[in-house]
Amino acid sequence: MTIFLKPNLRRAGLLLAGALLAQTALSGVAMAEDRAELMAKHRGGTITLAAVSAAGSVDPMINYTAQFWQLYQMTYDGLVKFKQAGGTDGFEIVPSIAEAIPTAENDGKTYVFKIRKGIKFSNGKEVTPSDVEASFQRIFKVKGPTTGSFYNGIVGADKCIETAETCTLEGGVIGDDATGTVTINLVAPDAEIFSKLAVPHASILPADAPLADAGTTPIPGTGAYYIESYNPNEQMVMKRNPHFKEWSADAQPDGFADEVVYKFGLTEEAAINAIINGQIDWLFDTPPADRLPEIGANYASQIHIDPLAAFWYAPMNTNIAPFNDLKVRQALNYALDRDALVGLFGGEVLAQPTCQVLPPDFPGHVDDCLYTKEPGPAWVEPDMEKAKQLVEESGTKGQKVTVIAEDNAVARGIGTYIQSVLSELGYDASMKAVSPNIQFTYIQNTNNNVQISVSQWYMDYPAASNFLNVLLSCASFTPGSDASINIAGYCNEGLDAKMKEAMTLALTDPDGANAKWAEIDKSFMEQAPLAPLFTPKSVNFASARLGNYLFNKQNRWIVSQSWVK
Repeated sequence: MTIFLKPNLRRAGLLLAGALLAQTALSGVAMAEDRAELMAKHRGGTITLAAVSAAGSVDPMINYTAQFWQLYQMTYDGLVKFKQAGGTDGFEIVPSIAEAIPTAENDGKTYVFKIRKGIKFSNGKEVTPSDVEASFQRIFKVKGPTTGSFYNGIVGADKCIETAETCTLEGGVIGDDATGTVTINLVAPDAEIFSKLAVPHASILPADAPLADAGTTPIPGTGAYYIESYNPNEQMVMKRNPHFKEWSADAQPDGFADEVVYKFGLTEEAAINAIINGQIDWLFDTPPADRLPEIGANYASQIHIDPLAAFWYAPMNTNIAPFNDLKVRQALNYALDRDALVGLFGGEVLAQPTCQVLPPDFPGHVDDCLYTKEPGPAWVEPDMEKAKQLVEESGTKGQKVTVIAEDNAVARGIGTYIQSVLSELGYDASMKAVSPNIQFTYIQNTNNNVQISVSQWYMDYPAASNFLNVLLSCASFTPGSDASINIAGYCNEGLDAKMKEAMTLALTDPDGANAKWAEIDKSFMEQAPLAPLFTPKSVNFASARLGNYLFNKQNRWIVSQSWVK
């Protein structure tokens, strides 16, 4: 079955692209002005955000969603941080809680960080090296989702992964309050260590932070704002941190608005109407495709189309029927009409088909598509004949399959489409929509026996390992956990070893490492633990009163640097 893109969707996409060019120019001019003058002109007011749902736990060491990572940029800090700047400048890593980025010692296995004096948490307590040491221990004690993929290279991490409750990271992270330093010792050199320290999972929290998932109770942070309250069924309120003094505009700039309110529970339609009426300033969710022509034609100056290093995909549970059969996984990949999926997302200007894990223009990416009628560098069209043949050979035809998708317009549409493809392949298929507030953790937990789901992955940092190693390594699969990011449950020790080789090679030969990652990407796709669907662009619809929109390619729109008129 093929779904053709409607002409009005194509026109809307072109209008939106024009809007992007206009807004990019405006943003550059705004940031060129004197910052103090801008602050005097625009400081104050409330920015109101909206989303169909919240994104689960508010704990920065637990939450693994782009939705809340965006907010953590202005509420928490690590030793280092990605620069709070527009465009690709956002890929630069700058010191934050640390005074400077240290040089490596001990053949690349030791780093000594000098902690800045005078930084305070939102509860008024000053940050100390002891807080840093306790924070790294807490990553393991709360069983964060990246303990096995990001922080397992720290000395003592193996014992912490084995017995989280008694984690000390002995010899791995050493805080010295007398000298004001923190020493991190690694088992082996790691070319990506600063990137891993710059993401929210390595946020520095008070030493007395709870040693379990904080859930809906905000933990004090060091950012320009603090989370005053969080009710996932209603809203999150962020206010100025009364103890904040700007120490680095690159890492944690002071914000313009006095308050940021994030409302949950509105439909996309209601939120779009509220933005048009000036009641809401920004919508996290992608506008429904049928509203894009209207928005593009009438509110072009309020639309921002921003590139993303990301992909939408369908992870298949390789440990339960029918997707524990390689032929079934390959069949679905052959059967998917990726042009139709692009159409469901909003059209060819907003997304492009893909049938591999690494996104275009990303380290390690080499154009390749195994699952198309004419295998080659790009997806051409589905091969339903081959797909049906593979299903017949598998002997699984007629089995029940349920697709789990988020309960929003775009994800429901994609989930329903995948259901229809599975039905055409001969399965008794259904689709279940789950609140986005819980869907991501629900599909990770093996206790829920999810067969196939619709998910998205946005890079944590620009490295091939952040897709392949995080999503598909054996270390990322934790049965019975809500934090098991290898949703397919696929463990291939041979490919694991090749990924470790690539990460080691990156220390001395980045280009050679990227060539290895391209081979690894293809090897994973031969085993098809997931079905890549398309690579998206971020479609941001903002109110007419929102000024100084800056998009950071690392962490998306920088909320704190916008103002309301």
